[in-house]
Amino acid sequence: MQAKSGIVSRSVSSVSSSRSGSFFARLLAILSVAVTIVMVDSVNADAEAANPKYAGIVVDAKTGNVLYSENADRLQYPASLTKMMTLYMTFEALEQGRIRLDTPVPFSAYASAQAPTKLGVRAGGTITVEQGILGLVTLSANDAATALGEMLGGGSEDRFAQLMTAKAHALGMTRTTYRNANGLPNTAQMTTARDQARLGIALRQHFPQYYGYFSTRAFKFGSRTIRSHNRLVGSVRGVDGIKTGYTRAAGFNLVSSVQVDGKSIVGVVMGGASTPARDAQMRNLIATYLPKASNRGGSSALIAQAAPAPAMIVTPAPVQPKKAQQMAKTITAAQPPVSAAAADLSLPHKGPLPDARYQVAETKVAYAETAAPKSDNPLVAQPMPAPTKVKTMAFKQQAAVAAPKPTPASMPSEQGDTSVDNVTTASTTPSPTRAASTSNGPTGWVVQVGVSPSRQMAMDLLESARSKAGKALASAKPFAVAYAAGGDQLFRARFGGFDDQRDAVNACKALKKAGIKCWAAAQ
Repeated sequence: MQAKSGIVSRSVSSVSSSRSGSFFARLLAILSVAVTIVMVDSVNADAEAANPKYAGIVVDAKTGNVLYSENADRLQYPASLTKMMTLYMTFEALEQGRIRLDTPVPFSAYASAQAPTKLGVRAGGTITVEQGILGLVTLSANDAATALGEMLGGGSEDRFAQLMTAKAHALGMTRTTYRNANGLPNTAQMTTARDQARLGIALRQHFPQYYGYFSTRAFKFGSRTIRSHNRLVGSVRGVDGIKTGYTRAAGFNLVSSVQVDGKSIVGVVMGGASTPARDAQMRNLIATYLPKASNRGGSSALIAQAAPAPAMIVTPAPVQPKKAQQMAKTITAAQPPVSAAAADLSLPHKGPLPDARYQVAETKVAYAETAAPKSDNPLVAQPMPAPTKVKTMAFKQQAAVAAPKPTPASMPSEQGDTSVDNVTTASTTPSPTRAASTSNGPTGWVVQVGVSPSRQMAMDLLESARSKAGKALASAKPFAVAYAAGGDQLFRARFGGFDDQRDAVNACKALKKAGIKCWAAAQ
């Protein structure tokens, strides 16, 4: 029995030793892989920093302090980072009530013909605004970006690009110029890493109610499931967006927002040599500089909390073309008219507000000034430049969106990440034109303070505004402009008689100081 016992004991010891050795072998293998991954990421990050096209910046989003900077002010091609501004303009239009998430976005032949990546919507079809947003933040869809730009630009992507540039300069992005809504190659479309960091902060700070879209991992579009190109969302703790981008000329770009343990940073990597190298560099920047960020902000957080997007967002199936004309009348009839009450809504008071505003579907580009609350963030609290003068042009929206010609520039055919299903969807037709004013009033620059249901109420509103603004409106001429809206007649309350844009903007500033919302426009 003792002999047998000894055999059993040795056998158990042998099995135990074998299992122990196997465990340690597996552990060593796992550690080896982990070390290899870290070493590869480190090599990639070092190589990326040495890349001659590389530019990067990391900003403490609570204080505005620049924690890291390399070539941050050098002009670069934004590629699909352009869509961050397209989304900013879309969120602003949503907040102002000019569009809704279910508003149909028409696709012109030009929008439909954009290079991949794309949703593949046929000319004459539509998607909803929400599907357009999701298409931009996940797939980086070029056709959806152009369609949104055309809709918000009154039918012209070129005009929308002017509005984008004006908005960029109003946000302090003084070295940024836009020529299209999607970021496809154009030699005149330039930006800097610092400007993109500013835009990343502005998106979160001004539109926390919509920012959660940037953390979308996937969404259902008809029968397709579209997954995000942003590989850091869900794989790096605290990363909640924002946007990737690539063209051959630009290299691989990435803007990331990180919030964890009371700290928040925005990082930008531009001109990357590859997707893995770009992502490795961003991981390296996050690991290095997030611990150095402050967990104490000013009186108001510069980056507001936004609810994260669900793992999968399901959107309605696209409407087929035959139903489009029937739905167009029903949907567009419910759209509220563009009025001062809608176009004058202020951005969330969580940080500095843009100085310049714009108005869609008027005869000329319009601006308005908003007094910015104080902020401790040096990146966004510096004095904003005067509104950028944009070359204006008369524009009459047609019942069908015309296909504008591409802006002249170098237009290589490829846009990165072209692995997209060739699935085509289709929906509705363009919206009918909105009602035009029945009376123009004085020409030149004007300041609008509101809309009233009767001429007398509009004049009373103007008289009240004049009494509060004092000398700023002493020589201004009050008048009411009638226009039709859904069969009713409304009256825009405006002041005219301003010699130029500066006088109108200064008058609007005085009104805002008196608590009266307004905007300045070319009549």
